[in-house]
Amino acid sequence: MKIAPSILAADFARLAAHIASVGPEADLLHVDAMDGHYVPNISLGSPVVASLRAATEKYLDCHLMVSNPGSLLESFAAAGANGITVHVEVGDTDALLGRIGDLGCDVGLTLEPATPFDAVEPYLARLQTLLIMSVKTGFGGQSFISGVLDKVRMAVKIRAERGLSFEIEIDGGINAETGALAAAAGVDILVAGTAVFGQPDPQAAARSIRDAAMAASAACA
Repeated sequence: MKIAPSILAADFARLAAHIASVGPEADLLHVDAMDGHYVPNISLGSPVVASLRAATEKYLDCHLMVSNPGSLLESFAAAGANGITVHVEVGDTDALLGRIGDLGCDVGLTLEPATPFDAVEPYLARLQTLLIMSVKTGFGGQSFISGVLDKVRMAVKIRAERGLSFEIEIDGGINAETGALAAAAGVDILVAGTAVFGQPDPQAAARSIRDAAMAASAACA
C-alpha cells in the first residue's frame, strides 16, 4: 500500500519543510495542476514541480486537471515529473498517452466520478497508473464518493484477467476510514491531502491511513 500526500493541501510558504514533515510515510507526492478552465480553481504549474524536484528525490505524481494538457506535457516532464496523468474527458487520449510515454514519464489516465469506466477501459494496457477520482476534481476537502469503488473493483478484475500491471490510485476524501474502504476494494495508492498535511503531525497521520488500509487489505486477502 502506497501513500501519496497531495501537496495541494500543504503550506506553500514552507513547502519543502512541510513535505519533509511526512518523512518516509510518503511513498510519492501527488501534484495537482489546475487551469481555471477544466476546473474553476488555478493551482501550481511546472515551476513548482521544478522546485519540488530540487527539494526531494521522491516520485512526483503529476495530475493535470486542465483542458489542454498537451500544451503542458513537455514542461512538466522537463521540470522533473516522474508520472503524468491526464483526464479521459478532455479527449485526444491516444495521442496524449503516447506523448507522455515518449517523454520518459509513467503514463497515467483518470476519470471523473460521473464518467463511466468504459471510457478508460480501452487504454488500460498502456497505463502505469489508473487514477480513479472519488470526488469531483477542483476542490480539496470534499466528501468521499463511495460509489466509485465499483470502478476500482472493475479495474482489479480486468487487470487480473488480462495480466496487466498498472497501479490503481484513488484521490478525493481519503482518510483512515475511507482509505480502508478503498484498500479493501483493491486500490494500490491512496492520495490524501488535508488528512495528512492538515493534521498537527503529518507523518503520524499518513501512517494511520497506511495502517488502516493495510489492515483492511489483509482482512480481504
